[in-house]
Amino acid sequence: MEPTYESQFIPLVAGLNSAGEPVFEQIEVGPVEGAKDEYRLLKAPAFVRGLSRGDRIRFPARTELGAELLQRSGNLTVRVFRKHNIDAAEQMLTPEFELLDGMLDQHSTGLLIYSIHVSIGFQLIELLLDKAVGQFSGLVWYYGNVYDPKDGITPLNWWQDFARNI
Repeated sequence: MEPTYESQFIPLVAGLNSAGEPVFEQIEVGPVEGAKDEYRLLKAPAFVRGLSRGDRIRFPARTELGAELLQRSGNLTVRVFRKHNIDAAEQMLTPEFELLDGMLDQHSTGLLIYSIHVSIGFQLIELLLDKAVGQFSGLVWYYGNVYDPKDGITPLNWWQDFARNI
């Protein structure tokens, strides 16, 4: 069972607007007991890249993000988008993710955010998501913490440490 944390929100940089100014996402976190300025993410972020549910961060920090990643939880963040009727995709995906111990962290118009431990394996996760893409026109998905936020294509490879410990 997951420990309970006092919930609060902190602003992290999700990107830059057309004027080059930071755009913030309010991230739900809980304080790490006995650690000053350290928090654990209680939900996977929608737009802040590189983080997932359970990750431990230091906030504030002098980084582009506004926080420093201290420890990964091992969770992958999966972002699912659909312009029309995301609810039908949610009804299909959420029970499937829950069977794999994944969680629906956010659900809003056109957007679903899931967190699921990397030990489940990329292949199984991608099979499930590709099945949904085939079933629901206009559905697309992306990992939120697999690729380098700077270029969006270079794998971060943080999961290799978790794979060695399984």
